[in-house]
Amino acid sequence: MNNGNIVVRKAVATDCPRMMELVRELAIYERAPDEVTVSQEHFRDSGFGAAPVWWAFVAEEEGIVKGFALYYIRYSTWKGQRMYLEDIIVTEAARGRGMGAMLMEALIQEAKDRKFSGIVWQVLEWNEPALNFYRKFQAKFDPEWVNAALDIQA
Repeated sequence: MNNGNIVVRKAVATDCPRMMELVRELAIYERAPDEVTVSQEHFRDSGFGAAPVWWAFVAEEEGIVKGFALYYIRYSTWKGQRMYLEDIIVTEAARGRGMGAMLMEALIQEAKDRKFSGIVWQVLEWNEPALNFYRKFQAKFDPEWVNAALDIQA
């Protein structure tokens, strides 16, 4: 996908260091800079090792990755295979130029191509720019479900 100088393409292993920089930028924005504990090696191997568990698209401008969207497959006993959008990130300096929309369109096409039954994700309730972005795609928000997590120490 190409829009002027912006190119959206599937991520490759050499994109991982830049993707991790964007993850750290997002963590600062989301007020949790110390929560990023994944190593660069684990991140890369999880996407490009022998048994990948995530896939991604990157948005680059003049050869520099300025955003990405990372997803994995989630299984719903009610709906079947669904795309789970873990993160869609565009560096702050590049926002407002259509990269996020291009990444979302790439995800939608990928979900159609892979015959997923839908795309699901989470968004922080205070993140109005993100909420407004997703509203442009007619996303439905479900206030009924509560997030839960269990951290496992190795």
